[in-house]
Amino acid sequence: MREWWKSGSPWIWLNGGAVTISMIMVFGLLLLILVRGFGNFWPHAILETTYTHPDADTPVRVIGELRRSETLTAQSMRDAGVDIPGDQLLIERHLIKMGNRDVTNQDFGYFIDGFMDDWRYPEDIGVLERREWGDFMGYPLRLLEEGSTVAVGDELWPEFQRRLQRSNNLYDEIRGIERGAIGRINFAIERVRLDERKAELRGALTDERRAELEQRREELQAEYRVLEEQLNRLYEAAARDGIVMRVADGQEVTIRLADIVKAWQPNNMSVLEKIGFYAKDFFDFIFGYPREANTEGGIFPAIFGTVVMVLVMSIIVTPFGILAAIYLREYARQGPILKTVRISVYNLAGVPSIVFGVFGLGFFVYFLGGAIDRTFYPEALPAPTFGTPGLFWASLTLALLTLPVVIVSTEEGLARIPSTIREGSLALGATKGETLWKVVVPLATPAMMTGLILAIARAAGEVAPLMLVGVVKLAPTLPVDGNFPFIHLERKIMHLGFHIYDVGFQSPHAEAAEQLVYATALILVLLIVVLNLTAITIRNHLREKYRAESD
Repeated sequence: MREWWKSGSPWIWLNGGAVTISMIMVFGLLLLILVRGFGNFWPHAILETTYTHPDADTPVRVIGELRRSETLTAQSMRDAGVDIPGDQLLIERHLIKMGNRDVTNQDFGYFIDGFMDDWRYPEDIGVLERREWGDFMGYPLRLLEEGSTVAVGDELWPEFQRRLQRSNNLYDEIRGIERGAIGRINFAIERVRLDERKAELRGALTDERRAELEQRREELQAEYRVLEEQLNRLYEAAARDGIVMRVADGQEVTIRLADIVKAWQPNNMSVLEKIGFYAKDFFDFIFGYPREANTEGGIFPAIFGTVVMVLVMSIIVTPFGILAAIYLREYARQGPILKTVRISVYNLAGVPSIVFGVFGLGFFVYFLGGAIDRTFYPEALPAPTFGTPGLFWASLTLALLTLPVVIVSTEEGLARIPSTIREGSLALGATKGETLWKVVVPLATPAMMTGLILAIARAAGEVAPLMLVGVVKLAPTLPVDGNFPFIHLERKIMHLGFHIYDVGFQSPHAEAAEQLVYATALILVLLIVVLNLTAITIRNHLREKYRAESD
């Protein structure tokens, strides 16, 4: 046994076991996110039952989707004030999503299994995903057109789906006009106002200039009035149809088709139909826009904001980190000052990220941004342009946060280049600069890419500093559009990490947002993997390229 301890084998087994446990925990977490995330898009069956609680005067009819079941001790339920028969030790309760939040003021509820009748799954129960108030569940009764019944019975659901498609097409046309043409006109009108203010500040607002600006404003407003009339006609057409649904308590509710995103009857769908619905729902989640305080709809603005922020951060941090590492390794004189700088760089990597956020808010946003506004955008004051959190300041803060990683990785790559390569290049007549930029730096490129990979992995998952320097709950417009200069670095953005925090911890409907949190976390993990795999592929290509050239 003593010889075995001296051989070091126990430590090998200990390290191997620790690595194995860590991998199991990581893969277990990923599996949990995968199952919960992808399960969010499957059209689950809708049950119907009768719930008879001892404290209730009459039985309650329940229609909903089973979310989860759990087993609890009967004593814990008695302590919570629930009347449980004395001979029971364990009870099972079910969390059921009932929807119809605007009707019952409660779209989720716990129901004790012992008080429920047998579960039934009627094929004609329909689920409506609405633009507001969440899902609606019930029996479709009548399809209306301007208040008159146009379809009932077996003809109702096919005709409803056809008219719902028409309604959604009208909605897409309305949103296209509002976000496209009207957004462009509003942007142009604001530019006219700023041009007028700029000319006034410079003392160049002559009568001719004023008349020119007024003519531009009138042309834009005339174009806006035409679009407004078109929108009014589209809104009237979209409000034509409605559907009458009967809810669990027998009440009949009329819902406009303009308020419905999609509808399905999960109990009447085949496996192939459910797979098709699943694929479309997942596509809408990726490329759709959020609704209902981010608890419904898609996450495209958050994905777009995360990717753009990481790209801008990479463009900023790569040259500065590489140049700093080259100077520290190749040009700076070795001594106490250089050692102090290196220690500072290493310590900078351990500073909490929220500290970088506070620094970015104070220095980048208020100091630099305020100076930029006073110098280049005085006509917009007191409304800030760059003196407010935005995409550029968020990217710059993350660049500062990840700069030590790039510097250290690049320095290590430069240190691994054999001195014989440098000496051979100098012996052939190359200067020090030519040796550095044409021989050493290309060979160290894979190490530089490694630093960038680590920087991307950390930046994409950061949340705390971004809450201070540019990320918001809901951004009305994307940072890239068709208005000059096309990339608007001053705008605020959405971010997947902050979206997860907001939906998971700030949502007024925690149960409704639970599966959405897992789905968004899954997309964030996949996005980080894709970004890292892209950088790794580039690094491997460069490694093989320069290895072949050196051979």
